[in-house]
Amino acid sequence: MRIRFTSPHPKDFPDEVLQLIHERDNICKQIHLPAQSGSSRVLEAMRRGYSREAYVELIHHVRESIPGVSLSSDFIAGFCGETEDDHLQTVSLLREVQYNMGFLFAYSMRQKTRAYHRLKDDVLEEVKLRRLEELITVFREEATKANKTSVGCTQLVLVEGLSKRSATELCGRNDGNLKVIFPDVEMEDATDSGLRVRAQPGDYVLVKITSASSQTLRGHVLCRTTLKDCSAHCSPE
Repeated sequence: MRIRFTSPHPKDFPDEVLQLIHERDNICKQIHLPAQSGSSRVLEAMRRGYSREAYVELIHHVRESIPGVSLSSDFIAGFCGETEDDHLQTVSLLREVQYNMGFLFAYSMRQKTRAYHRLKDDVLEEVKLRRLEELITVFREEATKANKTSVGCTQLVLVEGLSKRSATELCGRNDGNLKVIFPDVEMEDATDSGLRVRAQPGDYVLVKITSASSQTLRGHVLCRTTLKDCSAHCSPE
Protein backbone atom coordinates (compact mmCIF):
# COMPACT_ATOMS: atom_id res chain seq x y z
CA MET A 1 0.00 0.00 0.00
CA ARG A 2 1.26 3.47 -0.91
CA ILE A 3 0.60 6.24 1.62
CA ARG A 4 0.34 9.95 0.83
CA PHE A 5 0.59 12.64 3.52
CA THR A 6 -1.76 15.48 2.52
CA SER A 7 -2.75 19.01 3.53
CA PRO A 8 -0.77 19.54 6.74
CA HIS A 9 -0.08 22.93 8.29
CA PRO A 10 3.55 23.95 7.66
CA LYS A 11 4.23 23.66 11.39
CA ASP A 12 3.47 19.92 11.31
CA PHE A 13 6.83 18.75 9.99
CA PRO A 14 9.16 17.66 12.77
CA ASP A 15 12.36 16.00 11.57
CA GLU A 16 11.00 12.60 12.60
CA VAL A 17 8.21 12.90 10.01
CA LEU A 18 10.58 13.99 7.26
CA GLN A 19 12.97 11.16 8.07
CA LEU A 20 10.15 8.62 7.97
CA ILE A 21 8.98 9.87 4.56
CA HIS A 22 12.55 9.65 3.28
CA GLU A 23 13.14 6.13 4.59
CA ARG A 24 9.90 4.35 3.72
CA ASP A 25 9.40 3.34 0.09
CA ASN A 26 5.63 3.12 0.55
CA ILE A 27 5.30 6.74 1.73
CA CYS A 28 5.09 9.05 -1.27
CA LYS A 29 7.85 11.61 -1.60
CA GLN A 30 5.33 14.39 -2.03
CA ILE A 31 4.41 17.08 0.47
CA HIS A 32 1.63 19.65 0.31
CA LEU A 33 2.72 22.84 2.09
CA PRO A 34 -0.05 25.45 1.86
CA ALA A 35 1.62 28.87 1.79
CA GLN A 36 -1.49 30.97 0.97
CA SER A 37 0.64 34.09 0.39
CA GLY A 38 4.24 35.13 -0.16
CA SER A 39 3.84 38.27 1.95
CA SER A 40 4.67 38.10 5.65
CA ARG A 41 2.27 40.99 6.26
CA VAL A 42 -0.63 39.09 4.68
CA LEU A 43 0.35 35.87 6.44
CA GLU A 44 0.16 37.73 9.75
CA ALA A 45 -3.29 39.08 8.83
CA MET A 46 -4.33 35.51 8.02
CA ARG A 47 -2.91 34.35 11.36
CA ARG A 48 -0.98 31.61 9.63
CA GLY A 49 1.62 31.45 12.37
CA TYR A 50 4.72 31.76 10.17
CA SER A 51 6.51 34.35 8.06
CA ARG A 52 7.63 34.08 4.46
CA GLU A 53 11.20 33.63 5.68
CA ALA A 54 10.25 30.76 8.00
CA TYR A 55 8.25 29.10 5.22
CA VAL A 56 11.15 29.30 2.74
CA GLU A 57 13.51 27.93 5.38
CA LEU A 58 11.15 24.97 5.84
CA ILE A 59 11.08 24.38 2.08
CA HIS A 60 14.88 24.21 2.00
CA HIS A 61 14.91 21.84 4.96
CA VAL A 62 12.32 19.55 3.36
CA ARG A 63 14.29 19.38 0.12
CA GLU A 64 17.51 18.61 1.98
CA SER A 65 15.78 15.90 4.04
CA ILE A 66 13.92 14.26 1.13
CA PRO A 67 15.93 14.49 -2.12
CA GLY A 68 13.67 14.64 -5.17
CA VAL A 69 10.58 15.51 -3.12
CA SER A 70 7.59 16.88 -5.04
CA LEU A 71 6.03 20.01 -3.54
CA SER A 72 2.55 21.44 -3.90
CA SER A 73 0.82 24.39 -2.27
CA ASP A 74 -2.30 26.54 -1.95
CA PHE A 75 -2.43 30.27 -2.72
CA ILE A 76 -5.11 32.93 -2.34
CA ALA A 77 -5.22 36.03 -4.54
CA GLY A 78 -6.74 39.21 -3.16
CA PHE A 79 -6.99 38.51 0.57
CA CYS A 80 -8.29 41.36 2.71
CA GLY A 81 -5.94 44.35 2.52
CA GLU A 82 -3.59 42.72 0.00
CA THR A 83 -1.58 45.39 -1.83
CA GLU A 84 0.11 45.14 -5.20
CA ASP A 85 3.44 44.70 -3.42
CA ASP A 86 1.99 41.83 -1.35
CA HIS A 87 0.82 40.23 -4.58
CA LEU A 88 4.25 40.58 -6.19
CA GLN A 89 5.81 38.91 -3.16
CA THR A 90 3.53 35.92 -3.78
CA VAL A 91 4.60 35.90 -7.43
CA SER A 92 8.24 35.87 -6.34
CA LEU A 93 7.61 32.99 -3.91
CA LEU A 94 6.13 30.93 -6.74
CA ARG A 95 9.27 31.57 -8.78
CA GLU A 96 11.60 30.91 -5.85
CA VAL A 97 10.10 27.59 -4.74
CA GLN A 98 9.06 26.25 -8.17
CA TYR A 99 6.23 23.97 -7.05
CA ASN A 100 5.30 20.82 -8.96
CA MET A 101 1.59 21.29 -8.28
CA GLY A 102 -0.55 24.18 -7.07
CA PHE A 103 -4.09 25.11 -6.13
CA LEU A 104 -4.80 28.80 -6.64
CA PHE A 105 -7.99 30.71 -5.88
CA ALA A 106 -9.37 34.24 -5.67
CA TYR A 107 -10.31 35.19 -2.12
CA SER A 108 -13.96 35.09 -1.10
CA MET A 109 -15.25 36.00 2.34
CA ARG A 110 -16.57 33.06 4.36
CA GLN A 111 -18.80 33.16 7.38
CA LYS A 112 -17.58 31.86 10.74
CA THR A 113 -14.00 32.92 10.01
CA ARG A 114 -11.93 35.55 11.78
CA ALA A 115 -11.63 37.52 8.53
CA TYR A 116 -15.42 37.66 8.21
CA HIS A 117 -15.79 39.28 11.63
CA ARG A 118 -12.59 41.34 11.84
CA LEU A 119 -11.41 42.24 8.32
CA LYS A 120 -12.80 44.00 5.27
CA ASP A 121 -12.98 42.32 1.87
CA ASP A 122 -11.59 45.44 0.21
CA VAL A 123 -9.82 44.13 -2.90
CA LEU A 124 -11.92 44.73 -6.02
CA GLU A 125 -13.16 41.59 -7.75
CA GLU A 126 -11.51 42.50 -11.04
CA VAL A 127 -8.21 43.02 -9.21
CA LYS A 128 -8.53 39.62 -7.51
CA LEU A 129 -9.15 37.93 -10.85
CA ARG A 130 -6.27 39.73 -12.55
CA ARG A 131 -3.90 38.78 -9.74
CA LEU A 132 -5.15 35.19 -9.82
CA GLU A 133 -4.45 34.95 -13.55
CA GLU A 134 -0.95 36.29 -12.98
CA LEU A 135 -0.33 33.72 -10.25
CA ILE A 136 -1.62 30.90 -12.45
CA THR A 137 0.60 31.99 -15.34
CA VAL A 138 3.72 32.10 -13.18
CA PHE A 139 2.86 28.83 -11.46
CA ARG A 140 2.49 27.06 -14.82
CA GLU A 141 5.80 28.43 -16.07
CA GLU A 142 7.68 27.30 -12.98
CA ALA A 143 5.88 23.96 -12.63
CA THR A 144 6.76 23.13 -16.23
CA LYS A 145 10.43 23.79 -15.45
CA ALA A 146 10.24 21.68 -12.29
CA ASN A 147 8.43 18.80 -13.97
CA LYS A 148 10.80 18.73 -16.94
CA THR A 149 13.55 17.56 -14.59
CA SER A 150 11.73 14.20 -14.65
CA VAL A 151 12.29 13.73 -18.39
CA GLY A 152 14.58 10.75 -18.89
CA CYS A 153 13.79 9.31 -15.45
CA THR A 154 12.02 6.01 -14.81
CA GLN A 155 9.14 6.42 -12.38
CA LEU A 156 6.76 4.16 -10.52
CA VAL A 157 3.16 4.88 -11.53
CA LEU A 158 -0.05 3.64 -9.93
CA VAL A 159 -2.49 2.98 -12.78
CA GLU A 160 -5.89 4.67 -12.42
CA GLY A 161 -7.49 3.73 -15.73
CA LEU A 162 -7.98 4.96 -19.28
CA SER A 163 -6.96 8.49 -20.13
CA LYS A 164 -9.95 10.81 -20.45
CA ARG A 165 -8.59 12.11 -23.74
CA SER A 166 -7.58 8.89 -25.48
CA ALA A 167 -8.90 5.34 -25.52
CA THR A 168 -5.43 4.10 -26.46
CA GLU A 169 -3.66 5.56 -23.43
CA LEU A 170 -3.67 4.92 -19.70
CA CYS A 171 -3.43 7.41 -16.87
CA GLY A 172 -1.87 7.05 -13.44
CA ARG A 173 -0.11 8.94 -10.64
CA ASN A 174 3.56 8.97 -9.81
CA ASP A 175 5.13 9.28 -6.38
CA GLY A 176 4.75 13.07 -6.56
CA ASN A 177 1.00 12.79 -7.34
CA LEU A 178 1.51 14.07 -10.88
CA LYS A 179 -0.63 12.62 -13.64
CA VAL A 180 1.33 10.34 -15.97
CA ILE A 181 0.01 9.36 -19.42
CA PHE A 182 1.38 6.35 -21.29
CA PRO A 183 0.26 3.99 -24.11
CA ASP A 184 -2.06 1.10 -23.29
CA VAL A 185 0.14 -1.69 -24.64
CA GLU A 186 1.34 -5.12 -23.62
CA MET A 187 4.37 -5.15 -21.35
CA GLU A 188 6.57 -7.50 -19.41
CA ASP A 189 5.71 -8.48 -15.86
CA ALA A 190 8.85 -7.89 -13.78
CA THR A 191 7.73 -10.47 -11.23
CA ASP A 192 7.10 -13.25 -13.77
CA SER A 193 9.71 -13.52 -16.51
CA GLY A 194 8.22 -14.15 -19.93
CA LEU A 195 4.68 -13.12 -18.99
CA ARG A 196 3.13 -10.37 -21.13
CA VAL A 197 0.32 -8.32 -19.59
CA ARG A 198 -1.74 -5.17 -20.05
CA ALA A 199 -1.90 -2.81 -17.10
CA GLN A 200 -5.10 -2.67 -15.07
CA PRO A 201 -6.33 -0.07 -12.55
CA GLY A 202 -4.48 -0.67 -9.29
CA ASP A 203 -1.35 -2.05 -10.96
CA TYR A 204 2.06 -0.50 -10.50
CA VAL A 205 4.05 0.08 -13.68
CA LEU A 206 7.42 1.59 -14.50
CA VAL A 207 7.26 4.45 -16.99
CA LYS A 208 10.20 6.24 -18.60
CA ILE A 209 9.25 9.92 -18.81
CA THR A 210 9.67 11.52 -22.24
CA SER A 211 7.91 14.90 -21.87
CA ALA A 212 6.38 17.17 -19.24
CA SER A 213 4.01 20.10 -18.83
CA SER A 214 2.82 22.03 -15.78
CA GLN A 215 0.25 19.35 -14.96
CA THR A 216 1.13 16.15 -16.79
CA LEU A 217 4.02 13.82 -17.54
CA ARG A 218 4.12 11.53 -20.57
CA GLY A 219 6.23 8.47 -21.22
CA HIS A 220 6.46 4.90 -22.43
CA VAL A 221 5.73 1.98 -20.17
CA LEU A 222 8.51 -0.50 -19.40
CA CYS A 223 6.91 -3.21 -17.29
CA ARG A 224 4.43 -4.08 -14.57
CA THR A 225 6.01 -4.27 -11.12
CA THR A 226 5.31 -4.02 -7.39
CA LEU A 227 6.21 -1.56 -4.66
CA LYS A 228 8.68 -4.09 -3.30
CA ASP A 229 10.45 -4.71 -6.60
CA CYS A 230 10.46 -1.25 -8.16
CA SER A 231 13.28 0.46 -6.22
CA ALA A 232 16.04 -1.19 -8.23
CA HIS A 233 14.63 0.20 -11.49
CA CYS A 234 13.39 3.71 -10.59
CA SER A 235 15.83 6.52 -11.30
CA PRO A 236 16.05 9.62 -9.10
CA GLU A 237 14.59 12.89 -10.34
